[in-house]
Amino acid sequence: MNKDIIAGKWTQLKGQAQQKWGKLTDDVFDRQQGDSQYLAGKLQEQYGWDRDRAETEVRDFERTLNS
Repeated sequence: MNKDIIAGKWTQLKGQAQQKWGKLTDDVFDRQQGDSQYLAGKLQEQYGWDRDRAETEVRDFERTLNS
């Protein structure tokens, strides 16, 4: 699923993302709107992960949407 599709379906996908990353608030997901870089940055802040880990988490989540 490409980034444009994710952004377009973000309202539907938001619930799945919230289940995966429970520390992130509704406000983060509302502002994020499918922007993977913003989401990775917020994962870094909330979970204390380095950039690579956060980006890997987002990519893995995006891959699960394809299945």
